[in-house]
Order: sequence, then structure tokens, then C-alpha cells
Amino acid sequence: MALAPELKEILACPRCKGDLEFREDVHEIRCHACQLVFRIEDDIPVMLLDEARPLGDRPPGRSGEGGGAP
Repeated sequence: MALAPELKEILACPRCKGDLEFREDVHEIRCHACQLVFRIEDDIPVMLLDEARPLGDRPPGRSGEGGGAP
């Protein structure tokens, strides 16, 4: 199940209040301005700053996107 379009319209980064990139295929929401990634867990966005990870970090337990060498 995907995030509801209505939810995507109202969500904003909790830090900068800016626009987000929704990467539902990898269960992530990204804020490029703050360089943060928020996870989507059971179709629920976890928009807590304490739970966010830096954009360049890989989530624990997942392999990298696209393969290839780091």
C-alpha cells in the first residue's frame, strides 16, 4: 500500500518545513535541504528528527541501492 496523496500534500520536513522526496520503493522520505532521511514503517512515515538518519548513510540491515562498489 502506498502513502495517501493527501498525506503527501501536507507532510513537510520537521526541521526546515521544506519539501520532501518520497521514495516509497525503498521506504524512505528524503529532505534534500537538511540532508535527512526519514523511514516509512508499515506505511506510516516516521517524521521524528531523533529517528532520522543522514542522507549519505545506509539504513541498518539493508544493502545499498544500485549495487556496485561504494
